[in-house]
Amino acid sequence: MTAALRNIADSVEQLPAKERVYLAERLLASLDDADLEREWADESIRRRDEVRSGKVKTVPSAEVYRRIERLLAK
Repeated sequence: MTAALRNIADSVEQLPAKERVYLAERLLASLDDADLEREWADESIRRRDEVRSGKVKTVPSAEVYRRIERLLAK
């Protein structure tokens, strides 16, 4: 991240919530859908490769839901 971008981010964080939401919506709208789709496709392939290589282990959905329920019960 460049110093200029850090400065912008720091300034934006000081804005009221309503203005930050407006800015976030404008930034999201400015993104090209094709670029986003390509990034998600790349991320999906990276995650698939990590699972196939054994770098990460999958967690059964029943276990995920049990963990979520425990966290929400706190």
